[in-house]
Amino acid sequence: MTATPIVSARDISLRYPSSNPQTRSVAVNGLTFDIPPGEVLAVVGETGSGKSSLAKAVALQADLQDLDSPKITGGSLRVIDTELRGISARKRDLLSLYVGYLRQEAGDFLEPRLTIGENVAEPIFSRDRHFDQDEAGEAVATLIDAVRLPLSTMNKYPHELSKGQRQRVAIARAMILEPKLLVADDPTAGIDVTVRGAILDIIVSLQRERGFSALVVTADLGEVRRVSNRVAVMHRGVIVGIGELEEVLADPHHPYVRDLARSLDYLTQEDEFVH
Repeated sequence: MTATPIVSARDISLRYPSSNPQTRSVAVNGLTFDIPPGEVLAVVGETGSGKSSLAKAVALQADLQDLDSPKITGGSLRVIDTELRGISARKRDLLSLYVGYLRQEAGDFLEPRLTIGENVAEPIFSRDRHFDQDEAGEAVATLIDAVRLPLSTMNKYPHELSKGQRQRVAIARAMILEPKLLVADDPTAGIDVTVRGAILDIIVSLQRERGFSALVVTADLGEVRRVSNRVAVMHRGVIVGIGELEEVLADPHHPYVRDLARSLDYLTQEDEFVH
């Protein structure tokens, strides 16, 4: 029997709200895909392709009462066997226990007045103020170690860390409730190029150890290879290629995918030349 996908999208469409029909933008238009248990799907596309809007929807950030939240306007989106279209606030809140979300430049959104340890533990205590302090401290220490930071980091404050270190803390915070699904929206955005690989490697090693499913958004095809061999290529709100990375690039049916394949060939040749 085939396992139920952790994420199942069927003809899903997303829009951003506006009272003016001219400015009511379609972010995602009729996407269909699945993410099976324990699988990682990398979503690649240029700015404005709809990949971040899709990430928000999968991370339970659609249909919220703010302008940055996309609206589900068509199709079906199921996460951990729960339909998100028309979901109640209570059900969303319960489901969020199982979904970790690493928003773009998440490290910049840590609470500046809390220590690193308190920042990572915050999702625990926002759920249960009476949770055992020692148990929480142990869970935080385990994750700080897993994201390859010294344990002394727990007593520091966000402003004392580099941007790359803060991003590692944000990954630990997204993982503290041991989610079944991690949604990482461009986890290396704004990070120094020399440490981007290390950030992706942390996500990959956590996924291998803990076996969660993941949707990882990136604008860089080179990064896709690092996180998964399954890719969805987005262009102007639609998926123009999906499947095993090498197969998608070997048989491109869309001009944008052809351009990507050429750019990756060029990067590979350049890399071989350097070495």
